[in-house]
Amino acid sequence: MSTAVEPAISIDVEGMKLPSPSSKDITLPTKKRLLVISVSAGSGHIRAAQGIEAHAHIDFPEWAVLHRDLMQLVPAYFRKIYTDLYIKIAGGLPEAWGWLYRKTDHEPTGSLTERCRRSLQRLSAQKLFTEIADYKPDAIVCTHFLPAELLADAVLQKRLACPVWVMVTDFDLHQMWVHDGIAGYFVANEEISFRLESSGVPKSHIVVTGIPVMPEFVNRPERDVCAAKLGLHSAHKTLLIMGGGAGLGINCHLVNSLLSLQADVQIIVMAGKNKLLLDELLTLSAQWPGRLVAMGYTDKVPELMACADLVITKPGGLSTSECLVMGLPMVLINPIPGQEERNASYLLQEGVAQRADDVATLLYRLTQLLAKPEKLETMKKHASALGRSGAASTLLNHIEKNLVSQTV
Repeated sequence: MSTAVEPAISIDVEGMKLPSPSSKDITLPTKKRLLVISVSAGSGHIRAAQGIEAHAHIDFPEWAVLHRDLMQLVPAYFRKIYTDLYIKIAGGLPEAWGWLYRKTDHEPTGSLTERCRRSLQRLSAQKLFTEIADYKPDAIVCTHFLPAELLADAVLQKRLACPVWVMVTDFDLHQMWVHDGIAGYFVANEEISFRLESSGVPKSHIVVTGIPVMPEFVNRPERDVCAAKLGLHSAHKTLLIMGGGAGLGINCHLVNSLLSLQADVQIIVMAGKNKLLLDELLTLSAQWPGRLVAMGYTDKVPELMACADLVITKPGGLSTSECLVMGLPMVLINPIPGQEERNASYLLQEGVAQRADDVATLLYRLTQLLAKPEKLETMKKHASALGRSGAASTLLNHIEKNLVSQTV
């Protein structure tokens, strides 16, 4: 995927290559300039930004598009507090994260805690504003609430003239996404639109787009071709387990139990960076030739999803949006209290997912779904109906119309 500039070096964030920020590397073009700002607290905000960037190169090749991770523009101490603390709390103390999520969702405006937080953020964001001044974007899209808050304040203080848009990347709305000074909001569904209106945002400032995904998910690969590459039978039921090391006890014993559910069940396990699990699964795959595929970190997720009939995953906003665009029902495991819990509630309500909070329940859910193919087909239809494959294009077209209207 190309960008508007050639980065001097790259860094690796959860396996994704991101350009390191350097304003001197930016060549100012005369065409329209779009800046997409994400935050590497979890991978979903980054992936949403990458989806917008990739679709912009396709839909508007005449634009210059620059994607920046805000965490690479702040001092190391702030990055460590913000990113490392999120990972440690959400991963190691999920109940504490859920409490923090709920508390900050109802934090009184102007409270001492909020004023201190905003002051720290402003002090840490000088490089972001230098980057913006150098690049001179015509529009900015934020896929995380932190840059949205910083830039909304700058707009209100008349330190920033270009419109700032916000792409909400969950099926829930936290108050930290909502700020005066934002040009408009792109949201996953009508419910989030309604909730934004209820919080005082004019309806004209809200666009229901869905959550952007990469073009490879929109242009679904052929199942037969992808299955053949993996040595799988395209006509057999296939389960895809995403994030093999993520807390529910995904291990060889469980995978072995899943393979025993039905004679023709096939399983793909994405072990990510869990090398120990990957090695164990590769050994196990020799006992189930043609029925178990184990993968480490990979950028071939669309091809793996193309082979699948059902996905076992955590309910992140991006991963579940990718499933919906691919028309895949889900069994949701191990949601982090807070945004993932609320994502799960939405998906369960819409009939595209079931939930399993322990291994026995997971085995039961899968047994029932495999025994009732009509139920699985109904969930697939609901997922296809709920997926919004045109999310990024709708977002970009709306921004383009807005920019045109400003120049008329």
